Amino acid sequence: MTLPQMIRERHDRWTHNRCFLVKRGGAYHEVTWSEYYTFATRIARALAGRGIQTGDRVAILSHSRYEWAVADTGILTAGAVCVPLYPSLTRPEVKKLLERSGTRVLFVSDHEQVEKCLPLLDEVEGLELLVVFEPEAIQGIDRPDVVSLEALAARGDDVDGSVVDERLAALKPDDVATIIFTSGTTGEPKGVMLTHRNITANVEASLAEFDIGPNDVHLAHLPLAHILERMAGYYLMLYTGATVGYAESIQTVADNFGEVRPTVAVSVPRIFEKVYAGVQAKAAEAPAPVRMLTFWALKVAREAGEVIARKEPLPLGLKIKHAVADRIVFSKIRHRLGGRMRFFISGGAPLSPELAKAFLAMGIRIYEGYGLTETSPVIAVNTPRRWKIGTVGPVLSNLEVRIADDGEILVKGPSVFPGYFQDEEKTREVFTSDGFFMTGDIGELDREGFLRITDRKKDLIVTAGGKNVAPQKVENILKMSKYISEAMLYGDKKKFISALIVPDFEWLKRYAELKGISYSSLKDLVAHPQVQDFYHRLIQETQQKAQLASYESVKKFVLLDHEFAANQGEVTPTLKMRRKIITEHYRKELEALYEEG
Repeated sequence: MTLPQMIRERHDRWTHNRCFLVKRGGAYHEVTWSEYYTFATRIARALAGRGIQTGDRVAILSHSRYEWAVADTGILTAGAVCVPLYPSLTRPEVKKLLERSGTRVLFVSDHEQVEKCLPLLDEVEGLELLVVFEPEAIQGIDRPDVVSLEALAARGDDVDGSVVDERLAALKPDDVATIIFTSGTTGEPKGVMLTHRNITANVEASLAEFDIGPNDVHLAHLPLAHILERMAGYYLMLYTGATVGYAESIQTVADNFGEVRPTVAVSVPRIFEKVYAGVQAKAAEAPAPVRMLTFWALKVAREAGEVIARKEPLPLGLKIKHAVADRIVFSKIRHRLGGRMRFFISGGAPLSPELAKAFLAMGIRIYEGYGLTETSPVIAVNTPRRWKIGTVGPVLSNLEVRIADDGEILVKGPSVFPGYFQDEEKTREVFTSDGFFMTGDIGELDREGFLRITDRKKDLIVTAGGKNVAPQKVENILKMSKYISEAMLYGDKKKFISALIVPDFEWLKRYAELKGISYSSLKDLVAHPQVQDFYHRLIQETQQKAQLASYESVKKFVLLDHEFAANQGEVTPTLKMRRKIITEHYRKELEALYEEG
């Protein structure tokens, strides 16, 4: 089936069941399949009525929310191609992608996006309509080419409903469903074309490994413009009849977990890092007995996690300590996540094995997976039946993976994209002569069939001594320290490895208070000799504990007084570092480390 055919079939099966949870007026409200699908088909009829043809491009620029799903379903049901755009994009970036995709209609969410995109109606050739989710965002705008989502749906009421049947019947599984522009971590964004077959094949292969059904609730908090949330947190959930609840924002996720009480969720490692850091921060502010108990429990989690990860029984002494820690600390952490969480799926970036083990001991299962936009996205994933921390799990049953001579992961199968939009040259560059997609990632398959990712091929650092260093491995080890929020290694063709270090500023401030370090700004604080010495010792001790080889250990570092900035292009909307841009921004400071000897 195509995606809209699948959605219609599920609607017919579960018409009166709950489909979404949407927060309005301070509380979550249920939306049934009937309400959702009726709304979406009205949008589809309206788009068809104004001349949108099968294969035409229609874009969505919005944070993840219920209306995003309605618009997407309407677009696909009309036979059009959905072009999702990240709401963090600047106006010039949006303009460029609308022009490249040939978008005719643009859906946007709120006042901020209206302000950004209104001028584009006059600047982008072929863009003919702006549709706004929040009607209050267009009050005072009197233009025929600007309408609210509900007003567009009302126009659909005047279009014969048979147009939906005709469009659905005409769609083929190998038709393009979406064009997703990559986040550009390695250069200019590319338009990845994914077909209906690509995505449904990935949904079905993933569901062969996970038991998800109408009784499950998913809390969506990643961008729907990213294929991970879109496939695993939206289409897959609709396929199974699970309920999708939308977090209000990434800042409110912690509270929304308690309100929605999900049973499953798709997330990225940065979220788990923040949860773990949040537990530590809250404990640090608590009275001494609570603080001591919490940090003791986290130590138990790390110890027990190592044993549980080996699938061995806990020794009696550790078993007793684990039971006590679970009662007084771990159970409260699970309660903060709603108390019903069966498991998380983690993707988008490598998950620290130490972090995964700690959560495992706390009774929170995180199944790490791996994939790319070009593979719809899942290639491999740990599952309740087969899991091994430190790997990204077994390869999906409908995919073929092989490792090239240089270690690059190659993949072939029904979820692999047909090519880049209007770019045959780049498409040819990423496929082997026998049709395998070259992922650009370095990895290995172990004897049990588990895939392990070493690093991005383009990210590998080759030192002056000819040693290969996988930066993500070292960065994840450093980030396990509560005093380090982010780290980026540097040192290609250099005689040693250096790093940019972003401190966890709350913990650094506590350290400064404890040591009586006075400062007038964060810039003064990170430059203080005592702070520099503290981070030098911290980094060396962390690396020694992890038994890193000398050639892959950080020798010198730059301590930053701010986070990597999304508005400067330093991180993607899914919080992945853009190494090339960060390196350009801090090259002077990094090179100075080598000039000093």
